Amino acid sequence: MTDPAPSPAAKLSVGQLFRVFLRLGLTSFGGPVAHLGYFREEFVVRRKLLQESAYADLVALCQFLPGPASSQVGISIGLSQAGLRGALAAWMGFTLPSALVLILFAYGLTAVGAGAVQSGWLHGLKVAAVAVVVQAVWGMAKNLCPDRPRATMALAAAALTLAWSSVWGQIVAILIGGIFGLLWRRGVVDSEHHPQLVPVGRRTALFSVGLFFLLLVGLPLAAVGGEMVALFDSFYRAGSLVFGGGHVVLPLLQAELVEPGWISQDLFLAGYGAVQAVPGPLFTFSAYLGSVMQFGPGGWLGGLLCLLAIFLPSFLLVVGLLPFWEILRRQPQVRSALVGINAAVVGLLLGACYQPVWTSGILGSADFVLALAAFGALQLWKVPPWLVVLLCGAGGALLA
Repeated sequence: MTDPAPSPAAKLSVGQLFRVFLRLGLTSFGGPVAHLGYFREEFVVRRKLLQESAYADLVALCQFLPGPASSQVGISIGLSQAGLRGALAAWMGFTLPSALVLILFAYGLTAVGAGAVQSGWLHGLKVAAVAVVVQAVWGMAKNLCPDRPRATMALAAAALTLAWSSVWGQIVAILIGGIFGLLWRRGVVDSEHHPQLVPVGRRTALFSVGLFFLLLVGLPLAAVGGEMVALFDSFYRAGSLVFGGGHVVLPLLQAELVEPGWISQDLFLAGYGAVQAVPGPLFTFSAYLGSVMQFGPGGWLGGLLCLLAIFLPSFLLVVGLLPFWEILRRQPQVRSALVGINAAVVGLLLGACYQPVWTSGILGSADFVLALAAFGALQLWKVPPWLVVLLCGAGGALLA
């Protein structure tokens, strides 16, 4: 028996969507997996605006797409409730709180001066990043690599990305993961769900997909002419090519920004530690990077530019592919490739856990003890991540 469809009268207006997602953006600590739980509680259990099966389909689609899965689910919910304006309202409400906090953090860091990058409390944020990434690897490996073939794929992807430390290393690892999934699970068909969402017109969908690829190919050619286009291109590419969410964007952005010298590694990792202390999507890390970099416009304008660039692919892909998702997910090849891609994502995260997170955060035995305590607090005692980050900052100051 299928779930009863929610009444059309129950749909939220654009203003209601913004207010609901703003509250979620202010309170949703814990990362992408936790965000999906908050969304389900709000829209499936409490408000009954979506069927359980429809919500599961949304999650499956957004796990398949590159970019921040939890934000894409939020955009899809907004799209199903109030069209394109609803999608924009959902994204703004969920994203702006953490983005504004991180822009203010960048201003504070700039005002204190470059010497603050070496201060104890800021090093404590780097140690916190170690614990958070280790926990992410642990949790994702349990769910996505439960057997030896997928665990081997993850280890191979980690080795590849460490040996080939560039954007292309991560892309090739994802492609190999997809091929592995196709070969390993040939002929396996997963169960179907039947979403009942408001469809986007096919003309709009095709335009969105076309614009996604046009920008992906055209921006690198246009970036030769100016800093702002080059900056927009780097963050747009990061939002287009990252599978696995916020933690996995770390190595891609590190290759795009640190290696060319646009930002120092210390400032990069300090912001990555700070983003763990705020609610909302981890991709708002881009707002901090755009604000603190000397390359490009800098300040709040640079922060908003990078924020829009990294989330734009998610908008275009959700709007472009949602109408065709039911057709896509009937194909066994799509589901099989996704199994291998998810295993490769674990490997990318494992490689990022070592370089640059571990190598920059763990400089001695005291740092290791602090990271171990932070990991225990997160994994065993379920202490909120924002509190662990604050405690690590204080611990770093005491150790200094």
